[in-house]
Amino acid sequence: MSEQLACLTTDLEPGSAMLAELTVASGSDIPIAIVRTDDGDFYAIDDLCTHGEVSLSEGDVQGCFVECWAHGSRFDVRTGEPDELPAITPVKTYPVRVDGERVLVDVDAPKSPVKETV
Repeated sequence: MSEQLACLTTDLEPGSAMLAELTVASGSDIPIAIVRTDDGDFYAIDDLCTHGEVSLSEGDVQGCFVECWAHGSRFDVRTGEPDELPAITPVKTYPVRVDGERVLVDVDAPKSPVKETV
C-alpha cells in the first residue's frame, strides 16, 4: 500500500481535526486523525488516545497539539509524544503529503514507532 487520500484541504479549517479510515497493507482499516494545525500544516496520527482509547479527532487542536477530550492528555502531532498526563505513551505518526487539494497519508510507513514505556 502507498499513499491514500485522507481528505481534501478544504475539509479542514486551520486548528481542527477529522477522522479518516485508511487501509493498511494487510487489508484492515485503521482510524487516523487528520490534524490541520493553526499554521495550516497537515499531520496524521493514530486516532486513539494511548491512555483512554478515546478519539483524538474529536479533541481540541491548539498549535501543534491535539488534546484528548476525555482526560486532557495532549499529543504533539509532529512527533506523537504526549506532553500532558495521564498519557505517557506516544501515538504513531504517519507521513503526509499535500498534492494540490488532496491530503495523502501513507499508513504503511509510520514516521514514529510507538515506544514502550517502562
